[in-house]
Amino acid sequence: MIEIYQLITGAIIVFMVMVLPIWIIMYYVTKMRTARGLSKDDESSLAEVWEVSKRMQQRIESLETILDERDPNWRDKS
Repeated sequence: MIEIYQLITGAIIVFMVMVLPIWIIMYYVTKMRTARGLSKDDESSLAEVWEVSKRMQQRIESLETILDERDPNWRDKS
């Protein structure tokens, strides 16, 4: 009976010392690899920000064109 407990205890110690740390490390490595990519929500938010920035760039270019026509030296005024 004592031999069975010693065998079980030895197996648990080997598991905790050798298998469990490797298992935990591999689990978090896998988590990090999957977390690198963008989620669907992130992709849609990024696309929305991209579209808004393109529209803003067009507006700024339009304003600069209007200012260039009204006051050609507006860029020199600081």
